[in-house]
Amino acid sequence: MHSETRTYRTGGEEVVLDLTRDAADVVAGRGDGLLHVFVPHATAGIAVIETGAGSDDDLLAALGDLLPADDRWRHRHGSPGHGRSHVMPAIVPPYATVPVLGGRLALGTWQSICLVDLNVDNAEREVRWSFLEG
Repeated sequence: MHSETRTYRTGGEEVVLDLTRDAADVVAGRGDGLLHVFVPHATAGIAVIETGAGSDDDLLAALGDLLPADDRWRHRHGSPGHGRSHVMPAIVPPYATVPVLGGRLALGTWQSICLVDLNVDNAEREVRWSFLEG
């Protein structure tokens, strides 16, 4: 199995960060198998969604509706509403697995692999890329 970790700067705003190009780089020339993407953080997730047509903004808006950034959360350290970031991975899991065929991601036409980060207190994230050859 090939495995590597890359660091991403997400900044101080909620973000849906498209990682598809990096995913393609990880699997290029590796044949058939599975790419497992994992973010080892308690406040981030991985989503396979369409980007660039507003769906990424829609996801952030939906998460804002489901998990408001207010003082209702028992987990209270950090910025206001920080506790919601710890609940988010139950909705947007910290992992995704994507098939790889001939060294290329077998994503649908409009699908992208994205890091979802609501935690404005942590500007850097690590993502573990693991390719299991088939």
